[in-house]
Amino acid sequence: MLQNAFRISAFALLATSFALAQSAAPIVERNVTMKTRDGVTLKADIYRPAGDGPFPVLLTRTPYNKDGMSPIGRDGAARGFMMVLQDTRGRYASEGEWYPFKHEIDDGYDAVEWAAALPHANGKVGMFSGSYVGATQMLAAIAHPPHLAAICPIVTASNYHENWTYQGGAFEQWFNESWTGGLAQDTLNRKIVAASNATLGDKVLPLTQFPLFNTHFDPGSPAATKDLAPYFLDWLAHPLYDDYWKQWSIEENYPNIQVPALHVAAWYDIFLGGSLRNYMGLHAHAGNENARNGQHLMVIIGGHSGNGRTVGEVDFGPDAPFNENNTILDFYDYLFLGKQNEFANGKPVKIFVMGKNEWRFEDAWPLARAKDTRYFLASEGKANTASGDGALTTSAGSHASDTFVYDPANPVPTIGGPLCCDSQHLAPGPRDQKEAEARPDVLVYSTPPLDQDLEVTGPITLDLFAKSSAPDTDFTGKLVDVYPDGRAINLTEGILRARFRESTTHATPIEPGRVYEYKIDLWATSNVFLKGHRIRLEVSSSNFPRFDRNLNTGKSAADSTAFVKATNTVLHDSEHPSALILPVIPQ
Repeated sequence: MLQNAFRISAFALLATSFALAQSAAPIVERNVTMKTRDGVTLKADIYRPAGDGPFPVLLTRTPYNKDGMSPIGRDGAARGFMMVLQDTRGRYASEGEWYPFKHEIDDGYDAVEWAAALPHANGKVGMFSGSYVGATQMLAAIAHPPHLAAICPIVTASNYHENWTYQGGAFEQWFNESWTGGLAQDTLNRKIVAASNATLGDKVLPLTQFPLFNTHFDPGSPAATKDLAPYFLDWLAHPLYDDYWKQWSIEENYPNIQVPALHVAAWYDIFLGGSLRNYMGLHAHAGNENARNGQHLMVIIGGHSGNGRTVGEVDFGPDAPFNENNTILDFYDYLFLGKQNEFANGKPVKIFVMGKNEWRFEDAWPLARAKDTRYFLASEGKANTASGDGALTTSAGSHASDTFVYDPANPVPTIGGPLCCDSQHLAPGPRDQKEAEARPDVLVYSTPPLDQDLEVTGPITLDLFAKSSAPDTDFTGKLVDVYPDGRAINLTEGILRARFRESTTHATPIEPGRVYEYKIDLWATSNVFLKGHRIRLEVSSSNFPRFDRNLNTGKSAADSTAFVKATNTVLHDSEHPSALILPVIPQ
């Protein structure tokens, strides 16, 4: 009896001490050094609760400057975690040369084991955050460091060829240039400092001491790119999914990942496809049963396109905003501290359903009850523009084909969609597509106004039969929700470069004039097309500058300036049943 009373008192004392530690201001240590296995010094800021601990560790490794992550450092320490915020190799306070993906497997392993052994740490490490910081987690997890207990990758990729740098064989030009351009600033700063013995706080830097500035400096020149972002040129030099990309492939290493994870995807995010693949791949193939059963998925709205109530031109209601820091900490409250929050409800998937604008828990992704429904393309040969006769119907038929001329000198402009990382010059998210739909090189197929709500939730594919006058071209598809007032709001989209229709590991030229089947991955959505709305599909051959222009010659825009117009034809007759395949949720 006395022994039980003593245990209860001891437990109460421990709980009181823990609560006091959480309520006190965190202890902060700046630029704590760590040596990698090859001798490079990386630096981290550490936020921990007052008291001796030990505490579970939450580690993030970022190329975007750890100084900007102090809010989650303080919030995490207040919840009882030891927060370790580290600059990756070659970024900000850390030493070394920056090259995306190259060192993250080894450096990530080393950082996890180092963090687990820090004073006041309890040996259990979780990782967190998004975009490239999701890559630092996934790549570290491949090496399965012994003390890594979980990861929380937010809006990140699964294959750095197919859903980071390329998509369907097309170069992700807007993202690759804007992301690389932003990263190059810190690289430039470091090179100037190294060449001049200056400090970044100096008002005037002697730029002429930096070799790049000895001649006229053109920031867009190959010389500048080679000096500031050599990886960009390597990406262009590797358009195929070859060994350069496979050395960092997450998809090919799912069995090597042995920890639970919370994957956060977003409907209008540039990495939506990769985030969903990571959840599905690890749920099926992670290296042990605990990891397979420990996969969670949350799908929000915007991601890189924005996380507020309004994303793009659409108000998604008061329940839409996503608090990233709270979600991360709630996940680790559940996983590391045993708190019974929403992650303990037995349903591993939580999605935001657009149209109805509400959150919903699900047992799995994709939804088992979804019914793949073919909406066949139809017209009398005049589907060009939204004023044409293009239609979507659930009954196949024999119809005339539709033809348009794709001119690389006048590509279809990108209007919203999953973009990153310069919203000032090209706004992302859901936006009215009327400008694109007025072009004769855009084919538009629509249902009549719906007589009842129709939910589409899950992966979406465009099965297209088409031919071209050129030896290569692109085909694009875009799913659109048409409002009763005429607004045509994009939901999700995809592209396929004709020479990569069979595989991205090799190119197979097309024969001009020959019909081929193109299966275009439009990724996924969850949207209720409300009564009175119409389902619409746009088909074209360009989406620029999100993707580079296909020159229609079989050559890359990276090493050729010659281009030709292509006459492209979409067929939808009994022998060529082109169709949009939608996962419809029964009512």
